[in-house]
Amino acid sequence: MRLVVDHLLATTGIDLANGAGIPELMKFQEHFKEYIIVVFGGLNCDDIVFDEQVDSEKRINLPYDSVSKHYHVINNLTVAMTRRYVCRCNKGCKSGVAHRCQETCSDCMSVPPCSYANPVRVL
Repeated sequence: MRLVVDHLLATTGIDLANGAGIPELMKFQEHFKEYIIVVFGGLNCDDIVFDEQVDSEKRINLPYDSVSKHYHVINNLTVAMTRRYVCRCNKGCKSGVAHRCQETCSDCMSVPPCSYANPVRVL
């Protein structure tokens, strides 16, 4: 495993000798273009520290523990946030049906919004 990590760091040019902050996260995001890397400062949907808004269904959710200065991995965002539904826009609520955002179609709730969202109405 150590060889894989060393190879990744050498490939990306990331130096973790002094830890990882936003510049290192940006380099990881640039390397892992097929993933959205989202870092939370706490276990609340509004505590986002890093989110580059990459267009992907694959996510890496990381809460940052400021006490131990360590990133963890969240396997299940809805459980970690104690919500029944967490949208890809990172808003949590009791039900996906009740949630409205730019990531979902206002008519059929498809993600991403379908081409028939917000039709022009003729008077």
